[in-house]
Amino acid sequence: MDEQLQLRIHGNASLPTLIYLPGLHGDWTLVGAFRHALGDKVRFVEITYPRTLTWSLDDHARAVESALARNGIESGWLLGESFSSQVVWAMLAHGTFAVRGIILAGGFVKYPMHRAIRIAEKITAHISTRLLVWLIFGYAKVARFRYRRSPEILANLDEFITRRTELDRRAAQQRLRLIAHNDPRPVAAHTRLPVFGLSGFFDPIVPWPRVRRWLRKNCPGLRDYRVIVRADHNVLGTAPGKAAKQVLSWICDL
Repeated sequence: MDEQLQLRIHGNASLPTLIYLPGLHGDWTLVGAFRHALGDKVRFVEITYPRTLTWSLDDHARAVESALARNGIESGWLLGESFSSQVVWAMLAHGTFAVRGIILAGGFVKYPMHRAIRIAEKITAHISTRLLVWLIFGYAKVARFRYRRSPEILANLDEFITRRTELDRRAAQQRLRLIAHNDPRPVAAHTRLPVFGLSGFFDPIVPWPRVRRWLRKNCPGLRDYRVIVRADHNVLGTAPGKAAKQVLSWICDL
């Protein structure tokens, strides 16, 4: 099941382990600046999902667990970005991997805008590959200016563009479908593991006030929730220095 899942490790095994699970794009191409900002304080593990059209969230979770086990990683912190917050809750429910703590980056429990996710799924289903490529290249032009001082992200933009294929579009649609049908609130409501939230202030995709409010009221493990003012939904990429500093403070305080 997990033969196409990719994993790479940065840092020494003696350091605290932080496992990055990517957002809807499904890969590690936009996390370079954040990884660089972490420096040598953690062992940073990156995951790229296969472009699967059939995997459930449990399948994603089991594939991650299997890949970590093959690489001798038995415990660590889970950093779930956006879509992967759902994979994090699935891993927590399995209880197979020894989770030290959870950090949600632009993440959520039950997605709070049900109608919006349905609309996004339909748009993704009907957009042509030609239009998708045009949009991606338009994004790349903006990103090259936006991240002109972040060589780690610039170096990965070509890979990011190359990966955006027709199959990639369909895989993203499948991930949206998984989000729409998932409800991990019972898992979140029973966890007492340390849970932290990190969001960008300008986030039209995941309304962080609603996510934070639910977590504060219902998740006994919630320790802290921080919002970075000048960041957006991709909080790890748009504010890598501040995000890294915050994440390290959470990990090192426990």
